[in-house]
Amino acid sequence: MLLHHFGTALTQQQGWLLRKNTQQIILSFDSDEAGLKAKMRAVDILQNMGCDIRVLQMEGAKDPDEYIIKYGNARFQNLVDKALSVIEFKVKLLKQDLDLNNTSDKIKFLNEIAKLISKVDNSIEREVYIEKISKEYEISKEAIYAEVNKLTYENNKSEKVLDKAVPVVRHIKVPEKQVPEAVKRRENTVLSLLLMGDLNIYQIIKQNIGVDDFKDELNKQIAKKLYEELEKGNSNINAILDELGEEEQNHITEILADDYEIDDIEKAIDDVMQSYQKDKLTERKFEILGLLEKQDSNLDNEEKVKLGKELNDIIIRLAKMK
Repeated sequence: MLLHHFGTALTQQQGWLLRKNTQQIILSFDSDEAGLKAKMRAVDILQNMGCDIRVLQMEGAKDPDEYIIKYGNARFQNLVDKALSVIEFKVKLLKQDLDLNNTSDKIKFLNEIAKLISKVDNSIEREVYIEKISKEYEISKEAIYAEVNKLTYENNKSEKVLDKAVPVVRHIKVPEKQVPEAVKRRENTVLSLLLMGDLNIYQIIKQNIGVDDFKDELNKQIAKKLYEELEKGNSNINAILDELGEEEQNHITEILADDYEIDDIEKAIDDVMQSYQKDKLTERKFEILGLLEKQDSNLDNEEKVKLGKELNDIIIRLAKMK
């Protein structure tokens, strides 16, 4: 079990690293109202990763350290023991913005909690939540069941042929050429950008960098899976990573644990794009030089002039990049 306090928003990368170390996580947040969005995002990220999440509710202190200093370890442990499940936490947040004495608010509340419970796969767990919510908020169990069943039916109808097992991508070891460390680090930066799960970032990257541009074989395997899923519009990075083999998952953990913290995303993308473009231009330059210097070349004069112009253009562009 891990108790973690967040003063800032949790990132996908931090979530992945937490998940690699433990399955049960108790979250504590700064008690200010401004942190509400960060709370919800952190809960969703970790829940999607399959972690057992509990949320600590503290009053009279802004963080665990302050609480323990003021009230002692025993009282804090009691709080930990009573930490809320994800469903209980989200229901409590919903209740804060609604007046259950108001009919329209009560209907809205019922619809929202039905959405939450319909996503719970375990039928016993559903039963427990429905029983508890019914008693605590004075809503009939029958009404909750009716809404949950309706949503479950609609969801099942829309998910037609998703019963087939998703093939797991396995990394096959093949003899590989030594890849320069600088190239590996650049590829790791690209993977870090893709792991943000932002489809707009993916579109920019894929226009400039293909899977075959990855030189490191392990990076190429990971990039291939990410490209395939992001191309389908699947931005649930955690689900994608779960389909990777252990070697790929460990490599991603190393990437996220390393110093690939990206503060300025736009600059990171521009830098990476320019680096790849420079390599491609350099490769093409030597390719043209090889063709022009080849003694038994079948090139006619027109083709040689055309290649000469292209070579000159490449040299100018490379000079501007330095």
